[in-house]
Amino acid sequence: MSQTPDTVVHLIRHGEVHNPEGVLYGRRDGYHLSDLGRRMAEKVAEAMADRDITHVRSSPLERAQETAASTAEAHGLEIVSDERVIESTNVFEGKRFANGSNALLKPSAWRHLWNPLKPSWGEPYKDVVARVMSAVHDARVEATGHEAVVVSHQLPIWITRLHVEHRSFLHDPRRRQCTLCSVTSFHFVGDAITQVSYSEPAGDLIPAKDRKAPFSAGNAPEENKPV
Repeated sequence: MSQTPDTVVHLIRHGEVHNPEGVLYGRRDGYHLSDLGRRMAEKVAEAMADRDITHVRSSPLERAQETAASTAEAHGLEIVSDERVIESTNVFEGKRFANGSNALLKPSAWRHLWNPLKPSWGEPYKDVVARVMSAVHDARVEATGHEAVVVSHQLPIWITRLHVEHRSFLHDPRRRQCTLCSVTSFHFVGDAITQVSYSEPAGDLIPAKDRKAPFSAGNAPEENKPV
């Protein structure tokens, strides 16, 4: 019989970003939530309103800080900025991937794509997991016996979930189960993760044009998986 979790750390992906040029913004400054993104952040805050949140930390990037603000304000908490949950580095940062452009179609990009397990185009997945898990455990300690929120980005959250669930890092980025303002929750008993849950409180706000991946339409069932 599984034990009742004593602490929960919720990893929340930021909301939609104003990015009309379709740039892979990565760690660049100056990318803020769109009007829809702010609505998403408010909706996830509403979904967390009755949770026992005692600690909020966030990536230092604007889109994450702005997403965290709604939940922090609702619980009367300050946001702790944490570089360890920032977006991953990527050699394609600043390139365009929308509005008829796709940097990956250029032959000059192909030399970066030879090893999807590392990955060869950016920060090693094992390094991403190490820094994110370090931040998750610090959040767990701060919120011992309660719940914490950590606002981060799609790749760091998804890769960390794969690690926790003992799954391969090899994956199709289009099939990551981590939509805008989704909540990936690690349930702890002591310092051990015993369960992972997932929900999409702002899923109904995902624009129709973005509903291509299996879990981008806002209709993914809430999950609760033992690990």
